Amino acid sequence: MKHPEVHLYRAADYPRMPWRNGAGTTQEVACNPGGSTTAFDWRLSIADVAQEGGFSAFTGLQRIITVLEGRGIQLTVDGREQAPLAPRQAYAFSGDAHVQCRLLDGPIRDFNLIYAPARCHARLQWVTGVSPWIFHSAARSVLVLNAGDALSVRVDAAVHRLPSRYDCLHVEGQEGLAEYRLEGAAPLDACVIELMPKWPDAPAAAETA
Repeated sequence: MKHPEVHLYRAADYPRMPWRNGAGTTQEVACNPGGSTTAFDWRLSIADVAQEGGFSAFTGLQRIITVLEGRGIQLTVDGREQAPLAPRQAYAFSGDAHVQCRLLDGPIRDFNLIYAPARCHARLQWVTGVSPWIFHSAARSVLVLNAGDALSVRVDAAVHRLPSRYDCLHVEGQEGLAEYRLEGAAPLDACVIELMPKWPDAPAAAETA
Protein backbone atom coordinates (compact mmCIF):
# COMPACT_ATOMS: atom_id res chain seq x y z
CA MET A 1 0.00 0.00 0.00
CA LYS A 2 1.24 3.48 -0.88
CA HIS A 3 2.07 5.62 2.14
CA PRO A 4 0.50 9.08 2.30
CA GLU A 5 2.53 12.27 2.05
CA VAL A 6 2.67 14.18 5.34
CA HIS A 7 3.49 17.89 5.54
CA LEU A 8 3.83 20.16 8.57
CA TYR A 9 3.14 23.80 7.78
CA ARG A 10 4.57 26.21 10.34
CA ALA A 11 2.56 29.33 11.15
CA ALA A 12 5.72 31.45 11.14
CA ASP A 13 6.23 30.62 7.45
CA TYR A 14 2.78 31.47 6.08
CA PRO A 15 3.01 34.16 3.38
CA ARG A 16 0.96 37.29 4.09
CA MET A 17 -0.95 39.01 1.28
CA PRO A 18 -2.97 42.28 1.49
CA TRP A 19 -6.61 42.27 0.42
CA ARG A 20 -7.46 44.10 -2.75
CA ASN A 21 -9.86 46.37 -0.83
CA GLY A 22 -7.26 47.18 1.85
CA ALA A 23 -9.49 46.04 4.72
CA GLY A 24 -7.25 43.18 5.88
CA THR A 25 -4.59 40.62 5.06
CA THR A 26 -4.59 36.89 4.34
CA GLN A 27 -2.04 34.20 5.18
CA GLU A 28 -2.27 31.10 3.00
CA VAL A 29 -2.00 27.92 5.07
CA ALA A 30 -2.37 25.19 2.43
CA CYS A 31 -4.01 24.27 -0.86
CA ASN A 32 -4.54 21.12 -2.91
CA PRO A 33 -1.46 19.57 -4.54
CA GLY A 34 -0.81 21.37 -7.82
CA GLY A 35 -2.99 24.29 -6.78
CA SER A 36 -1.96 27.90 -6.28
CA THR A 37 -3.26 31.08 -4.65
CA THR A 38 -5.45 31.85 -7.68
CA ALA A 39 -6.27 28.36 -9.02
CA PHE A 40 -7.23 25.61 -6.59
CA ASP A 41 -9.74 22.92 -5.71
CA TRP A 42 -9.43 23.79 -2.02
CA ARG A 43 -7.50 26.30 0.05
CA LEU A 44 -7.06 27.05 3.75
CA SER A 45 -6.17 30.53 4.93
CA ILE A 46 -6.09 32.81 7.96
CA ALA A 47 -7.27 36.40 7.60
CA ASP A 48 -6.85 39.47 9.79
CA VAL A 49 -9.86 41.75 9.41
CA ALA A 50 -9.29 45.30 10.64
CA GLN A 51 -12.18 47.11 8.95
CA GLU A 52 -15.80 46.46 8.15
CA GLY A 53 -16.67 45.95 4.50
CA GLY A 54 -17.28 43.45 1.74
CA PHE A 55 -15.72 40.06 1.07
CA SER A 56 -14.15 39.18 -2.27
CA ALA A 57 -16.19 36.94 -4.57
CA PHE A 58 -15.07 33.38 -5.33
CA THR A 59 -17.38 32.38 -8.16
CA GLY A 60 -18.36 28.71 -8.21
CA LEU A 61 -16.74 27.98 -4.85
CA GLN A 62 -18.02 27.32 -1.33
CA ARG A 63 -16.68 29.03 1.80
CA ILE A 64 -16.60 28.11 5.49
CA ILE A 65 -15.43 30.79 7.91
CA THR A 66 -14.64 30.62 11.64
CA VAL A 67 -13.53 33.42 13.96
CA LEU A 68 -10.23 32.54 15.66
CA GLU A 69 -9.53 35.69 17.67
CA GLY A 70 -11.58 38.73 18.65
CA ARG A 71 -15.17 39.16 19.82
CA GLY A 72 -16.80 38.11 16.56
CA ILE A 73 -18.48 39.29 13.36
CA GLN A 74 -21.91 39.60 11.82
CA LEU A 75 -22.33 38.86 8.13
CA THR A 76 -24.96 40.10 5.73
CA VAL A 77 -25.27 37.60 2.88
CA ASP A 78 -27.14 38.68 -0.26
CA GLY A 79 -28.94 41.35 1.77
CA ARG A 80 -29.93 39.03 4.65
CA GLU A 81 -28.42 39.74 8.04
CA GLN A 82 -27.11 36.57 9.72
CA ALA A 83 -26.76 35.75 13.40
CA PRO A 84 -23.53 37.03 15.01
CA LEU A 85 -20.60 34.59 14.86
CA ALA A 86 -18.56 34.07 18.02
CA PRO A 87 -15.18 32.29 18.02
CA ARG A 88 -15.29 28.63 16.90
CA GLN A 89 -18.73 28.97 15.28
CA ALA A 90 -18.26 27.82 11.67
CA TYR A 91 -20.48 29.36 9.01
CA ALA A 92 -20.81 28.18 5.39
CA PHE A 93 -21.87 30.33 2.44
CA SER A 94 -21.52 30.48 -1.32
CA GLY A 95 -18.52 32.24 -2.82
CA ASP A 96 -20.98 33.71 -5.35
CA ALA A 97 -22.82 35.61 -2.59
CA HIS A 98 -22.53 39.34 -1.94
CA VAL A 99 -21.20 39.44 1.64
CA GLN A 100 -20.76 42.38 3.99
CA CYS A 101 -18.95 41.96 7.30
CA ARG A 102 -19.58 43.95 10.50
CA LEU A 103 -17.08 43.72 13.36
CA LEU A 104 -18.81 43.21 16.72
CA ASP A 105 -16.07 44.79 18.85
CA GLY A 106 -12.82 45.54 17.06
CA PRO A 107 -10.54 43.59 14.69
CA ILE A 108 -10.74 39.81 14.37
CA ARG A 109 -8.71 36.95 12.95
CA ASP A 110 -10.59 34.22 11.05
CA PHE A 111 -9.94 30.83 9.46
CA ASN A 112 -11.25 30.04 5.98
CA LEU A 113 -11.84 26.92 3.95
CA ILE A 114 -12.65 27.66 0.31
CA TYR A 115 -13.36 24.71 -1.98
CA ALA A 116 -14.98 23.75 -5.28
CA PRO A 117 -18.14 21.75 -4.42
CA ALA A 118 -18.33 20.44 -7.99
CA ARG A 119 -14.93 18.81 -7.52
CA CYS A 120 -14.69 17.68 -3.90
CA HIS A 121 -16.63 16.88 -0.77
CA ALA A 122 -15.55 18.73 2.38
CA ARG A 123 -16.11 18.28 6.10
CA LEU A 124 -14.92 20.74 8.76
CA GLN A 125 -15.27 20.31 12.51
CA TRP A 126 -13.82 21.99 15.59
CA VAL A 127 -12.47 19.88 18.44
CA THR A 128 -12.33 21.79 21.72
CA GLY A 129 -12.11 21.09 25.43
CA VAL A 130 -11.13 17.41 25.22
CA SER A 131 -7.93 15.33 24.98
CA PRO A 132 -7.34 12.87 23.49
CA TRP A 133 -9.74 12.81 20.53
CA ILE A 134 -9.83 9.93 18.05
CA PHE A 135 -11.51 9.73 14.66
CA HIS A 136 -11.30 7.52 11.58
CA SER A 137 -11.26 8.81 8.03
CA ALA A 138 -10.82 7.55 4.47
CA ALA A 139 -10.56 11.08 3.04
CA ARG A 140 -7.86 11.70 0.45
CA SER A 141 -6.79 14.93 2.20
CA VAL A 142 -6.92 15.40 5.98
CA LEU A 143 -5.69 18.58 7.65
CA VAL A 144 -5.45 19.52 11.32
CA LEU A 145 -5.07 23.17 12.30
CA ASN A 146 -3.80 23.72 15.83
CA ALA A 147 -5.49 26.79 17.33
CA GLY A 148 -4.29 26.21 20.90
CA ASP A 149 -1.36 24.77 22.84
CA ALA A 150 1.05 22.19 21.42
CA LEU A 151 -0.55 18.95 20.30
CA SER A 152 0.40 15.71 18.60
CA VAL A 153 -1.42 13.85 15.84
CA ARG A 154 -0.93 10.11 15.49
CA VAL A 155 -1.84 8.74 12.07
CA ASP A 156 -1.99 4.99 12.51
CA ALA A 157 1.48 4.33 14.01
CA ALA A 158 3.24 7.59 13.05
CA VAL A 159 3.24 10.57 15.44
CA HIS A 160 3.48 14.17 14.21
CA ARG A 161 3.81 17.22 16.47
CA LEU A 162 2.28 20.68 16.03
CA PRO A 163 4.18 22.77 18.58
CA SER A 164 2.83 26.25 17.82
CA ARG A 165 -0.54 27.91 17.47
CA TYR A 166 -1.82 27.83 13.86
CA ASP A 167 0.64 25.16 12.76
CA CYS A 168 -1.12 22.78 10.35
CA LEU A 169 -0.65 19.09 9.57
CA HIS A 170 -1.55 17.90 6.05
CA VAL A 171 -1.94 14.21 5.28
CA GLU A 172 -2.33 13.67 1.52
CA GLY A 173 -3.05 10.53 -0.48
CA GLN A 174 -4.26 8.25 2.30
CA GLU A 175 -5.50 4.95 0.87
CA GLY A 176 -8.21 3.27 2.90
CA LEU A 177 -9.37 3.98 6.43
CA ALA A 178 -6.87 5.51 8.87
CA GLU A 179 -7.05 6.26 12.57
CA TYR A 180 -6.18 9.77 13.75
CA ARG A 181 -5.51 10.52 17.42
CA LEU A 182 -5.19 14.15 18.56
CA GLU A 183 -3.67 14.68 22.00
CA GLY A 184 -2.19 17.52 24.02
CA ALA A 185 -1.15 18.31 27.58
CA ALA A 186 -3.98 20.88 27.66
CA PRO A 187 -7.52 20.46 26.29
CA LEU A 188 -7.51 20.56 22.50
CA ASP A 189 -8.38 23.56 20.37
CA ALA A 190 -8.10 22.31 16.80
CA CYS A 191 -9.92 22.20 13.48
CA VAL A 192 -10.11 19.00 11.43
CA ILE A 193 -10.77 19.26 7.69
CA GLU A 194 -11.46 16.25 5.46
CA LEU A 195 -11.56 16.56 1.66
CA MET A 196 -12.39 13.89 -0.89
CA PRO A 197 -12.37 14.47 -4.66
CA LYS A 198 -15.56 13.67 -6.54
CA TRP A 199 -13.43 12.22 -9.30
CA PRO A 200 -9.67 11.71 -9.53
CA ASP A 201 -7.20 13.92 -11.30
CA ALA A 202 -9.66 16.72 -12.05
CA PRO A 203 -8.05 20.04 -13.08
CA ALA A 204 -8.05 22.79 -10.47
CA ALA A 205 -10.86 25.30 -10.31
CA ALA A 206 -9.94 28.92 -10.93
CA GLU A 207 -10.75 32.01 -8.90
CA THR A 208 -12.60 34.35 -11.20
CA ALA A 209 -13.05 37.40 -9.02
